[in-house]
Amino acid sequence: MLPGHVAYGLRAQYGLNVPPDTVVAWERGLARPGDRELTALAGVLWCSPGDLIATATTLREHRVARGMAPEDLARRVGVEARAYLRMEESGRWRGNERQTAALAEVLGLGPRDLLAATGKDEELAAVLRDAATTRWQAYVRPAAKLLPLSRARLEEVLQQLHADYQARMVATYSWGDSGGSGGEAGREFLDRIVDHFWALARL
Repeated sequence: MLPGHVAYGLRAQYGLNVPPDTVVAWERGLARPGDRELTALAGVLWCSPGDLIATATTLREHRVARGMAPEDLARRVGVEARAYLRMEESGRWRGNERQTAALAEVLGLGPRDLLAATGKDEELAAVLRDAATTRWQAYVRPAAKLLPLSRARLEEVLQQLHADYQARMVATYSWGDSGGSGGEAGREFLDRIVDHFWALARL
């Protein structure tokens, strides 16, 4: 189907006045359809909304991919619908631990996808950088609040992250020498700390 055909189908079947240029922008990833537009687009193309989302990363994308209305998801995780919509629009999840666990279950999200969808990747990165550069034991609890991992597994991974970072820093022979190869390796390690964490956690 050409963009004009899709635009016609959206107008004729769903009453949506979407110009062909907008359809082209959706195809190229330059714009995103709203919930109603995405549902209508799936109808025109004879597929499910989830089929149109290559890789869901946000709360909204995960919800739409599962064909859920925001009110239904909010009810199932125990959040007021208006509050949930605000969190979805801002990209920052503010639910408590019980609500977060329910969110992961309802949307079928593993720890890594859950963290990305709730906008807490940078928060985890800050905790992991501190754990690697100081006493890792002090960051088990903050990390546990962000991740649904057992305490024993979390301790094991944080300890290994700390050891890996310290090994890179020792290579400089001087903690204050930021120009040595070990210092550069240490900075690169911290820049990719979240990737190192997931690799060690095997998630």
